[in-house]
Amino acid sequence: MRSFLRTLLDDKSAVTAIEYGLIAGLIAVVIIAILTTLGTDLANLFNAVSGGLQDATTNAN
Repeated sequence: MRSFLRTLLDDKSAVTAIEYGLIAGLIAVVIIAILTTLGTDLANLFNAVSGGLQDATTNAN
């Protein structure tokens, strides 16, 4: 029993797996934040272009 507990305490692979999981989670949060910001900026850009085109067609008539 003692050797089993000692083996569990000396095993570092679980700690490494947790670290990799935390890093992957952090990367996912950063990607989501970037995509959300870019999505909002792109929506604003398309709305501005659409508004400009509507103004141009209205003024042309």
